[in-house]
Amino acid sequence: MRHGTALREDIAAPGTTPLIGIYDMYSASIAAQHYDGFFVSGFGFAASHYGLPDIGFIAWPDMLGFVERLRPAFPRHHLLVDIDDGYVDPEVACHVVRRLERAGASGVILEDQKRPRRCGHADGKIILPLDEYLNKLELVLAARNDLLVVARTDATEENEILRRAAALAETGADVVLVDGVRSVEWIRKVRSVIGDKPLLFNQIAGGKSPRLSLTELAGLGVDLAIYSTPCLFAAHRAIDGALTALREDDGRLPDAAAGGEIGVASSTRLLERNIGGQRLGRQAVPA
Repeated sequence: MRHGTALREDIAAPGTTPLIGIYDMYSASIAAQHYDGFFVSGFGFAASHYGLPDIGFIAWPDMLGFVERLRPAFPRHHLLVDIDDGYVDPEVACHVVRRLERAGASGVILEDQKRPRRCGHADGKIILPLDEYLNKLELVLAARNDLLVVARTDATEENEILRRAAALAETGADVVLVDGVRSVEWIRKVRSVIGDKPLLFNQIAGGKSPRLSLTELAGLGVDLAIYSTPCLFAAHRAIDGALTALREDDGRLPDAAAGGEIGVASSTRLLERNIGGQRLGRQAVPA
């Protein structure tokens, strides 16, 4: 199956294609009941795999291993993978792209940050000289076959945002992302300088970008939306609430048999659907 082509076709369809940020196999199993595409979020992976913030700790073999577990269980879901800055070195970035494509990734996001890197919605980001990033990007584009590539800039100065967005649109990248865009007005400005190139918008709770519906994004000419952390942050709240209740009830578990609570039977049913890659999603992508 050509996973990159399948994602391109969805992006080219009317409306804004949503990809949901997942951070482990269990969150992916739940998200697959609702959406047809995943975003393998660097923020979520750093938090779940290492217990660390999204500031450059991810090792590429760990991310590759996660994708290798995801693809057999979810053979028809889009898998867009955050590869940060390509793990610094352009040759490493190309190697990782080839490995991810063989593992079944649909696409990757490559940013123009310089180390020490930061979450795209954090302060203190430093960016590479544009020529240096474009060279890395061109090498990555040459290394892929069908894999979709998102070119991302983390520029924050207004003129530089537009300069870089226009430059990225001139490359062979499939999609352009300006991360941390702060207003609807700036979405329109970016849209105006990238021509017909597909545009991605990143939404993260508590981030710098406005909270917008898919209908609103489609009206702004956004083709693809990634939701980095809804699963991770929902798990944070739910786990904290469940353990608070357990402590308050003197260690007595809630009655799962009474309904309304997840128990071993419902959890097992969810996970059994991953055996043999039988989960096809709500609207399966044709092979």
